[in-house]
Amino acid sequence: MSTTVILRNSIRRLRFDRSMTQEELALRTGVSRQTIMSIERGDTNPSVLLALKIAAAFGVQVTEVFDMDGRLAPV
Repeated sequence: MSTTVILRNSIRRLRFDRSMTQEELALRTGVSRQTIMSIERGDTNPSVLLALKIAAAFGVQVTEVFDMDGRLAPV
């Protein structure tokens, strides 16, 4: 049984909906544009605090930005 979990995000769509650049999002969340770019592409997962800051920058709940795809290991 596979226990692969992928964290998907809607950062790009949310940015475009708000006409926000990666640089603007980075400034609002206190990280570099490269960090935002890496998270947006799915290369890096954000910390819980950064995920909350990103959601706050968009004015939405964190579950509207990030979604977990896959199954966790059974206990």
